Amino acid sequence: MESHSASKALPLDYIIQHAQTLSKEDIRDDIVGDIYRTSASICKESVQYTNTDKLYRSEKLDKIFTSPIWGFPIMLGILSIIFYLTIAGANVPSDMIAEFFGWAEGYLTSWFQAAHAPEWLHGILILGLFRGIGAVISVMLPPMAIFFPMFALLENYGYLPRVAFNMDRLFKRSGAHGKQSLTMAMGFGCNAAAIMSTRIIESPRERMLAILTNNFVPCNGRWPMLILMASLFMAAGYTGSMQTLVTAGVVVGMVVIGVIMTLTVSWVLSKTALKGVPTHYTLELPPYRKPKVWNTIVRATLDKSIYVLKRAIVVAAPAAALTWLLANIFIGDTSLLMYFVNFLDPFAKMLGLDGFILAAFILGLPANEIVIPILLMSYLSTGALTEIDDFNQIKNLFLENGWTWLTALNTMLFSLLHFPCGTTLVNIYKETKSAKWTFLSFAIPTVIAIVVTFLSTQLVHWLGLV
Repeated sequence: MESHSASKALPLDYIIQHAQTLSKEDIRDDIVGDIYRTSASICKESVQYTNTDKLYRSEKLDKIFTSPIWGFPIMLGILSIIFYLTIAGANVPSDMIAEFFGWAEGYLTSWFQAAHAPEWLHGILILGLFRGIGAVISVMLPPMAIFFPMFALLENYGYLPRVAFNMDRLFKRSGAHGKQSLTMAMGFGCNAAAIMSTRIIESPRERMLAILTNNFVPCNGRWPMLILMASLFMAAGYTGSMQTLVTAGVVVGMVVIGVIMTLTVSWVLSKTALKGVPTHYTLELPPYRKPKVWNTIVRATLDKSIYVLKRAIVVAAPAAALTWLLANIFIGDTSLLMYFVNFLDPFAKMLGLDGFILAAFILGLPANEIVIPILLMSYLSTGALTEIDDFNQIKNLFLENGWTWLTALNTMLFSLLHFPCGTTLVNIYKETKSAKWTFLSFAIPTVIAIVVTFLSTQLVHWLGLV
């Protein structure tokens, strides 16, 4: 009986798949549109509304927010405003937090000296671990405390489903599922959480596409790198609010590059390793709601900002201590870190980077949040993590090590496109139960990051711009 049922199931599955290939997207959309118009006419004849202004407000706003002409410019404009407010509002709190950690470090150093603690213990605990934690908190907390609440307000207001609606056609053309736009939006906060959110995609093929390409969306751990590079080098010729505006524009440009790369890789995979026909779904747009501002801000700060910061600290603490050890354990006259850097340097130069930058990304595998602290620590001859209290000092440190605007650009591109963090890779393995797909999720973005930075370096040198 079981074999007889199985023999009938196979042709039935084939018939269903064949029928899906015969149906066209526009026919399905016409059917759904007719159903909606019919139900709307029935409601219009049968239901009376006392307040029609509120009823038609959503429809009027949707004509603007989901317009083929204005939808995408409005999306980019809103994203630019969020980044502008994040960058402009985070500078002062970051400086204050850095000053606090500098003050606390002085007291801790005095206590270690009074206790006659060995120098190596002070180095690993204070100059490595404590400064690493301070760098992560001062760089990450203020931007997250601004970005996450504003993003949550948009979500509660009902705008994010409109973003998914606007992106739906692009994802379908790339062979992916429209719901991937929702998982991509979640990746702005955390790629690891976005991997788990791909469960909303029913098709295993399209779900795998979403998993393999989610890393191209910059997460909270990469925002500090993108913002710092854009501010120090891309907007260096501007001052005041104009500098903030240019910085926000450059960061938005990086986001656009990430989205384009997501669509491109999805299209390539859908034509090669993950062939198939995109499935259709009906996205019901919820009504616009007035968000509870205070509750949203508190919830976003506690649930997202503090959680992500806690995770970053847990990962950054041992990584900073390990980096200090590598920088202060010598074989002859050269530290272990310098051996590693010198080994990577020839290859990194081909990508428009240097061995220090590439080493920082590799050592920052556990969490993207610690790439900047590791990079700064590696550049210092003292082998101690520098305090992030003055962006001009950071820029001078970079310039002394041969940085140009091309170095900053390639660092941003590599940060945007390179391999996922350790937590994301663990989640990918849990979701796919496959070492092969987990490896591909690491290898695909890494190869793309190498190719893109190599090509950008060769192009800029060929044009004689550097």
